[in-house]
Amino acid sequence: MAVLLAACRPANPEILLAEPRVESTPETLDIDPLNLLIDRENPLDTSIGEYEPLKFTFPSPAPPPVSLWRPPLYEVPWALNSHDHFYFTRPIAADVINWPLADYRYGDYFVGTDIVHTGIDIPAKIGTPVLAAADGLVTWAGWGLFRGPDDPDDPYGLAVGIRHSFGFDRRQLYTIYAHLDRVDVEVGQNVKAGEQLGVIGTTGFTTGPHLHFEVRVERNSYFVTRNPELWLAPPQGWGVLVGRVMKSDGSPIHRLEVNVRAKENRRTWMVRTYAPTSVNADDYYRENLALSDLPAGEYRITFVHNDSFFQHDITITPGAISYFTFRDKIGFSNTLPPIPGAMENFLPDGD
Repeated sequence: MAVLLAACRPANPEILLAEPRVESTPETLDIDPLNLLIDRENPLDTSIGEYEPLKFTFPSPAPPPVSLWRPPLYEVPWALNSHDHFYFTRPIAADVINWPLADYRYGDYFVGTDIVHTGIDIPAKIGTPVLAAADGLVTWAGWGLFRGPDDPDDPYGLAVGIRHSFGFDRRQLYTIYAHLDRVDVEVGQNVKAGEQLGVIGTTGFTTGPHLHFEVRVERNSYFVTRNPELWLAPPQGWGVLVGRVMKSDGSPIHRLEVNVRAKENRRTWMVRTYAPTSVNADDYYRENLALSDLPAGEYRITFVHNDSFFQHDITITPGAISYFTFRDKIGFSNTLPPIPGAMENFLPDGD
């Protein structure tokens, strides 16, 4: 699980640290700007004694606070569409990085293995507070979330599980917070959104300090996760891209690298479609690609499939999911899926 390293490029240090230069003119030549006490009766007498010259201080440039990198989040619950569910706040506070690691998203393989990622990773320093994403009851606190109670070799390490005080589509919701350095709550404790559950660590299977965060639907099981990027409230004025990328027979294309480029500033994101196992699509969108935290605006989607290049333009709408589908030999569409129960109309020719 790679650790994201973020850095800001300061302004040109040669400019910021250069000595100030004053151009000489006939009026200022050899006349100190502080010599304001010249004897008015002897205006040519400039010998008024010793004084300290004016000193300029140019501080070294510093990167801006991380909290300015993202706008405030929409208040939860937030949903412009009846099928959306931005029910959770970020489990990391806004004054540090609190967005998903870009190259290891939900449904991706861990590097060099066939282990599929069932959550998102949020990189942060050891000791960073981990916060409850919503109100609920602590159902797990400690070692053994995956293998069983008190197993110090559990891949989740020290972890917390919460059963939330609300559900979705008449089903219970759970969130998981893993790889903690310390747990600050206990089983049976009721917590409020934003309450501290523990702190970031490196316990379990990790390659660096981060929080592994999961959303589980209906029961507290590894096998019923959903992509958290469809559940975490986006920053104000930003949206989420969701796609279903398919072969000609309607089956999903796995592990396809998709580039998403903003037309305004040409900034580019890369996201891969889901691996074939151990992940679950949203009941409505049936997606195999999700990319959150995109500033609202015009974007171009590009990828190569079967040695052919494809591209599609899409508008990211603030506070909402922007949806597209692609089917080989048919092309792109921005049409939303039909309501559940009418899926036979979703694919051409009744597939």
